[in-house]
Amino acid sequence: MKRQPEFELQKCVCSYLRAAHPSILFMSDTIASLKLTKWQAVRNSQIQKPGFKTPDVLVFCPKGKYSGLFIELKTESPYKLNGGLKSNAHIQEQFKTIEKLRELGYYADFAWNFKDIVSLINRYLNEKL
Repeated sequence: MKRQPEFELQKCVCSYLRAAHPSILFMSDTIASLKLTKWQAVRNSQIQKPGFKTPDVLVFCPKGKYSGLFIELKTESPYKLNGGLKSNAHIQEQFKTIEKLRELGYYADFAWNFKDIVSLINRYLNEKL
């Protein structure tokens, strides 16, 4: 079976949310880690918004000025050393989604280290962003 480090990180984050914040409503995008058959891919494309890259973890809990917390998980930083975004087309599309979600009042961002992700979640839930 192919190793899926981003999926492993996603499982850890969701386990943390269930244990540390049991009353919080959240969901996690599962399509990204699946290999769909042609028929499943067609069906999925019929119900999804074209060009919208659903973040990996969605926390449905308004806090302060934000309507919810959406996290796009990575196993390494999507940023170059100079702070610019890497030129990977998939990352660029994900960033467009993040920008749109921000415009709509959500806290949305990339995150790639479990310790930092836990810190982000806790800061968000304690309205310290």
